[in-house]
Amino acid sequence: MKRKRRFFDTLLILSRKIAPNQLMILLSIVIGFLGGMVAVIMKNIVYYLRQLLTGGFSIDYSNIQYAIYPAIGILLTIIFVKYILRHEVRDGIPNVLYAISKQRGIIKKHNMFSSIISSALTVSFGGSVGLEGPTVVTGAAYGSNLAKMLGLNYKQVVSVLGFASAAAMSAIFKAPIAAIVFALEVILFDMTMTALVPLLLSSIVAALTSYFFLGQDVLYPFEVKYHFDMAETIYYIGLGIFTAIVSVYFIKTYVFTGKLFDRLKGWGWKFLIGGVALGLLIFLLPSLYGEGYEDINEALRGNMSFVFHESMFYGFRDNITIGLILLFGILVLKVVATSITFRAGGVGGIFAPTLFIGAMAGLFFAQVLNHLGVTNIPVSNYALVGMAGLLAGVVHAPLTAIFLIAEITGGYELFLPIMLVATISYGITHLLSPKSIYTIQLANRGEHITHNKDQAVLTMMDVSGLVEHNFSIVRPDATLRDLVKIIADSTRNIFPVVDEEQNFYGIIFLDQIRHIMFKPELYDTSVRDLLFMPSNVVNWNDDMETVASKFQKSGKYNLVVLKDGKYEGFVSRANVFSKYRQLLKDFSEE
Repeated sequence: MKRKRRFFDTLLILSRKIAPNQLMILLSIVIGFLGGMVAVIMKNIVYYLRQLLTGGFSIDYSNIQYAIYPAIGILLTIIFVKYILRHEVRDGIPNVLYAISKQRGIIKKHNMFSSIISSALTVSFGGSVGLEGPTVVTGAAYGSNLAKMLGLNYKQVVSVLGFASAAAMSAIFKAPIAAIVFALEVILFDMTMTALVPLLLSSIVAALTSYFFLGQDVLYPFEVKYHFDMAETIYYIGLGIFTAIVSVYFIKTYVFTGKLFDRLKGWGWKFLIGGVALGLLIFLLPSLYGEGYEDINEALRGNMSFVFHESMFYGFRDNITIGLILLFGILVLKVVATSITFRAGGVGGIFAPTLFIGAMAGLFFAQVLNHLGVTNIPVSNYALVGMAGLLAGVVHAPLTAIFLIAEITGGYELFLPIMLVATISYGITHLLSPKSIYTIQLANRGEHITHNKDQAVLTMMDVSGLVEHNFSIVRPDATLRDLVKIIADSTRNIFPVVDEEQNFYGIIFLDQIRHIMFKPELYDTSVRDLLFMPSNVVNWNDDMETVASKFQKSGKYNLVVLKDGKYEGFVSRANVFSKYRQLLKDFSEE
């Protein structure tokens, strides 16, 4: 233990002797390697466990294990999280965003291993989610705790989280360019040029680490047999609209299932209902099992036969109409399966199912047009481009979608239709659902940081840290005589009227009673006749944007703060402004 402590002390001394920019470069290299190793470890664990569980399955008959395994994986995940770890394991990327907005970039230490174990159990046993989010939060946890140990400031900690997120994405997708774009578009809301070189380095080092252990093959190998034809522009526009509709459906379903499962009391009912529902879905459509990488590759070849594999519908494999019905069912129900996996207690990421649904959407769109005789377009191209459309819509990250799909498939020759579909999908989805699947729940709680600097700084503030308690309380049964005595010992000019149980009755302003303070004949007047209930009060859970709005509307310098209807104190305009200026300084510090 002493040797470990000595090592950390030495590291801390060295970090203080190095210039800040050089320190960030060194950290980015270390974090890039750690992020790469996290991805390698997770990929290998899931691969070998899945081979052990499903390696001998035949494609020509139903395998009941497909319906059972996901529930087992979710149950093991729940047992690990609730009874072994005993800490909440938040969703991956939202966890990073929450840490930036509410935890000053600090992610709890257990995230350095908990997401690896919990997501590996969920995904290996066929939970309908991916590994990207857990990989990102694991890498970010290493970066966050390293930054904390070195005593870095808030701006540096956030940059380190950006490096770690880029490293994790770069390694797991073998897509260093897309990983950088992802960090800039989703994580690093206030990027500075000094952080650009470390960001590049972390992504490069992570990609090289992944290449060394996992090879240099792209994730979804794709051969462009049919180049972009201008005559197909109208169909790509149609695909952009279609993927936008599916994206909105995905986001709304994800949120709806969350509200639905929140009504269930206890994890047992959530697991039971979710596990049974997920098992039935996967038994009917085995393509919903796991991440679905193999089926995506089949779709990218323009092959639709995978919809029949290992299912009760294998005997209909030559019927194109039934194939299209099953493909549409997979497209629609993958959204449900993914949402249920999370709600039942599983841990995983959104990227993989989003890519899967996007490929199915593109394949379905092109196959229907060809089957109806409307046109004769290359379905494989549309499967690839559909992935970009759905990712842009669901994640609200069009640039990430464009570069990621091009990188992970090698489909750079289809860059123009990828851009077109991603842009249309993002634009329509953003109009119908302004928040992405990552940020919608954080935004509803006022925990999401945006690229708007003013809003970002306000998000980092909360009422609990600004409440002032040095106000003299007046009891509701007091008289003017009692109030005068309280005023004599007070330095404030506002007096809250509160009973012994902290119930708030109103406030009394010194200026409003000054004219009767020195009239002894009025000293028996009850304070209830002197108080008034303010029209603007701050609730304990109000976000700071709401608080700022209340100050602006009321014109007041102090607003009372209530928690569940009980008096807590006051928050002042001056205190809010002072805190804002301090955070803005930290926020913009190079």
